[in-house]
Amino acid sequence: MRPARALIDLQALRHNYQLAREVSGVRALAVIKADAYGHGAVRCAQALESEADGFAVACIEEALELRAAGIRAPVLLLEGFFEASELALIVEHDFWCVVHSLWQLEAIEQAAVAKPLTVWLKLDSGMHRVGLHPKDYQAAYQRLQASGKVEKIVLMSHFARADELDCPRSSEQVAVFEAARQGLGAEISLRNSPAVLGWPSVPSDWVRPGIMLYGSTPFEENNSVAERLQPVMTLESKVICVRELPAGEPVGYGAKFITDKPMRIGVVAMGYADGYPRHAPTGTPVLVDGQRSRLLGRVSMDMLCVDLTDVPQAGLGSTVELWGKNILASEVALAADTIPYQLFCNLRRVPLVYCED
Repeated sequence: MRPARALIDLQALRHNYQLAREVSGVRALAVIKADAYGHGAVRCAQALESEADGFAVACIEEALELRAAGIRAPVLLLEGFFEASELALIVEHDFWCVVHSLWQLEAIEQAAVAKPLTVWLKLDSGMHRVGLHPKDYQAAYQRLQASGKVEKIVLMSHFARADELDCPRSSEQVAVFEAARQGLGAEISLRNSPAVLGWPSVPSDWVRPGIMLYGSTPFEENNSVAERLQPVMTLESKVICVRELPAGEPVGYGAKFITDKPMRIGVVAMGYADGYPRHAPTGTPVLVDGQRSRLLGRVSMDMLCVDLTDVPQAGLGSTVELWGKNILASEVALAADTIPYQLFCNLRRVPLVYCED
């Protein structure tokens, strides 16, 4: 069988969740939307269920998948519901629900629900994606309280630039949030992964670790807490062909790399159809049989080429780590002008192999 695979270290996943709890000192919803950022939502939820305070997903389809797999922990729908008819399923499966728009509030007021909801009321504090306008926030809270349809309300917002540790925007958003919630005696949730790692003074009764769960830093600069994260996914494959080329020979589509000396080239069973970024340039780091090397030329659909010239022991069948515990996803992302989130979420076709170490 094709040797490309992604090893998922469940113990590292638990370590990262425990780190989020440790450094925040409060309850944490493990964010496992988008199939746990490509790591497999059901298996990740099963690995965390005994200690997680709950989970967060994007939509009801993702939440229903968890319930079907036997996950009974709280599950928050981060985008809320898209149609009022979903409220029946939300009640039936005891999901928690974000309310970020007035039409959702009105739908709850008009719905006949069998039991009261847990609502996370989202404020647009300055990201301007979804969330209630600050002028509507207090009234929305009061309307939910008065509706008789809601058992508990958590106040929340989301940071736009928390991964920029020297940027004042996060502090400005906190100020907007604090003003909007003044006098409301409810729990709050502000901190996502970068805020958990880099903004310890931001108030939160709940944190929402996402990318940090999977062992990747959200920052471009060094961060002492992020350095304690353990990579969860190791994407690897093998060398399936070796070429000995003289100087002046092109490698791959478009002749984007031309040998400048006699070189050994390894062809690896990995390509953009697996989720490896096509735009990763020559020089992007890889690990061949435990030794750092580099990508050469353009990534194709099913294959890519790596430099074996200075890895004399490598050859047919050699293991190549594309990212993982030695080649960090953040390194690959930086080289390819993207982010680790996208690398993980774009993973496809590659089988996920779960392990405890």
